[in-house]
Amino acid sequence: MESGSFSGQPGGEILALVKAVQVTDVPSGTGKVVQVEGKTLALFNLGGTFYAIDNACTHVGGPLGEGTVDGTVVVCPWHGSRFEIKTGKVVGPPATRNVTTYPARTQDGAVYIDLP
Repeated sequence: MESGSFSGQPGGEILALVKAVQVTDVPSGTGKVVQVEGKTLALFNLGGTFYAIDNACTHVGGPLGEGTVDGTVVVCPWHGSRFEIKTGKVVGPPATRNVTTYPARTQDGAVYIDLP
């Protein structure tokens, strides 16, 4: 995986820009589990815009990247918890805690994720 560092946050926090997949690896309206810099993330393509969140559901760790995408919501395949993909907020139980989101961007046909 390709990576680079840059100061992209207010206050100068250094982020690692890490190549995750090719754009064509995640069709629109779907998600995929990706490994970047030792983290397991769920990457989603919503109409050509990519979003990355923690892959583990906050209920009991179900793989969100394998869940069903319903508009801008992912449904956990294990117990049906629902999370807003763009914000990581819980929108349906049994989970009660949000998941962490990570900025994602496309460049030259690849998807990159910004990791702190």
